[in-house]
Amino acid sequence: MGRWAVATALLVVLSGPAAASEAGDQLAQRLYDGTLAESYDDVTRLCNEDNNDACFAVGLTELIGGVEGLTQALYRHGATTLSTPIAAMLFGMEMMGETAVSANQNPEPLSYEQLRTILDDFVTALDTARSHFEMADVGTEYVITIDPLKVRVDLDGDGTAGHGETLGALLGATGELANFAVPEAPTGKIKRPPGVPDSSIGFDNADAIWFAGYTQVVAAPIDLLLAHDLSDFFDAYLHRVFPKAGLPMQDYSTGGTLFMDADSDGQIADLIAAIHTVDFPVIDPARLAGVLQRLKSITALSRQNWKSILAETDDRRELVPSPSQTSLVPGMAVTDKTVAAWMATLDTFDQILDGKLLVPHWRFEQGFDLKAYLETASETDLVLLITGSAALPYIKPGRIVDAQSFAEANEAFGADWLNYAFWFN
Repeated sequence: MGRWAVATALLVVLSGPAAASEAGDQLAQRLYDGTLAESYDDVTRLCNEDNNDACFAVGLTELIGGVEGLTQALYRHGATTLSTPIAAMLFGMEMMGETAVSANQNPEPLSYEQLRTILDDFVTALDTARSHFEMADVGTEYVITIDPLKVRVDLDGDGTAGHGETLGALLGATGELANFAVPEAPTGKIKRPPGVPDSSIGFDNADAIWFAGYTQVVAAPIDLLLAHDLSDFFDAYLHRVFPKAGLPMQDYSTGGTLFMDADSDGQIADLIAAIHTVDFPVIDPARLAGVLQRLKSITALSRQNWKSILAETDDRRELVPSPSQTSLVPGMAVTDKTVAAWMATLDTFDQILDGKLLVPHWRFEQGFDLKAYLETASETDLVLLITGSAALPYIKPGRIVDAQSFAEANEAFGADWLNYAFWFN
């Protein structure tokens, strides 16, 4: 089930609808051809004329454009393992003993300032997409059926979304396509082995808010990073992510031998250096405090999403179904009980974000005030936060989150609670 959840995450970030207006068929074809951006001016005009399905298309164009901008920048500077999640690329989470290989053998140099700009541009694209997705929920009802596996994205920045640059190909390359079909090149037709289900989804008004919420799910951790000075970590470790981009330790990934062999010892040394440099000064307090607002917007948008879902009367290949609709996710039904449990979970998270519930810390009987940290921190020393001394300013008496706080969710979701959370947003 975890594999299905990862595949769903990739699917929803790069997939999207065609407008239910006259331009719908053209937009669908542009998704499959990788030319969606060419219709941006037209769908923006329709959005400004209060066509909410066109606003969905504008948001989709901005979201895909942001993803393309990020992946192209990472490719341009020779990031390793481009098919892995962004967090893994940023922090070099390859397995010890394995050598990460860049898809770009002639990368451009990368500076710390350039990396910050790349991430900041991506956040800006996410926020712009969010505003249009929120506009797309208001007005005429629409349902647009798209097979996301056929959507093309220009990952390497060569100006063309080639036959191999599809969501289906990406999922296949990461081994996450056990239950999905892969588009054939060069025709773009779907090759479905016997028993593989239809992978099309009917996107509607409620899904616009779902997408808006997920832009904030992605933006919040990036803003958390950008609120800090990460330059020491960049200099000490990110040559493991950008091995040929001219970072300070690039030429010393392999040196002498201390314990095992030159490659392994070099990786161990860099890991120690990474741990030593995860002491990040806060350089943008407003941005750090803004993370709290992003997190609050996620729970608010999730409630708005479910309000729209529960008001639906159709049942057309729903991305997230109501209890009266059909789930496309094998073995994961949505019932009144799971919806009620999710609402209770949102209430619990809101209490944490408001400082009314505290996060447990293994070393203290009292709890950690996440709200106070995000609003007042001047430094994030990860090691000292975990060990305790840096957490002291945020430790206070009060109710602490425990298993009972999520009892309803645990009962409703069981071992699949993380998959449901990832799916429900």
